[in-house]
Amino acid sequence: MSRQSNRTTDSKKMNSELFTLTYGALVTQLCKDYENDEEVNKQLDKMGYNIGVRLIEDFLARSSIGRCQDFRETADVIAKVAFKMYLGVTPSVTNWSPAGDEFSLILENNPLVDFVELPDNHSTLVYSNLLCGVLRGALEMVQMAVDVKFSQDTLRGDNVTEIRMKFIKRIEENLPAGDE
Repeated sequence: MSRQSNRTTDSKKMNSELFTLTYGALVTQLCKDYENDEEVNKQLDKMGYNIGVRLIEDFLARSSIGRCQDFRETADVIAKVAFKMYLGVTPSVTNWSPAGDEFSLILENNPLVDFVELPDNHSTLVYSNLLCGVLRGALEMVQMAVDVKFSQDTLRGDNVTEIRMKFIKRIEENLPAGDE
């Protein structure tokens, strides 16, 4: 039995490392294809958004979680369920704004940056910007407009990786005429 358990653990670690290396190759190719870091950051966000739009269906099906009642509950689900399910980490939810419409996800360990060092000529590259797009795209599909950005990054010498999320508005569902 323990042998099977070790294989599962090894398989998960290998899948994680393969994902990390594949993501690194993607970012490297984008850096070659685009003139500057800002364009690469936009492309990573756009790719992430498209992933998030599709990933939310898988998340809702696999997690059996219903509609969140407020932004605080949404933050907890993102941190404790979604990040754990897809990246194998559980960020902490902190730094809530007084209005309760903005918070930070603190990642002690960002799995996307294993084996990564940013070259000096890419000082404005937001290497993990794909995550911002994924969060924005997924939440938009459940009628939440949010602004998502990195405010700290271990690749830039910060102690932790911090993703800042701000609730913008609830998106009204527009049903086609006659479908009401």
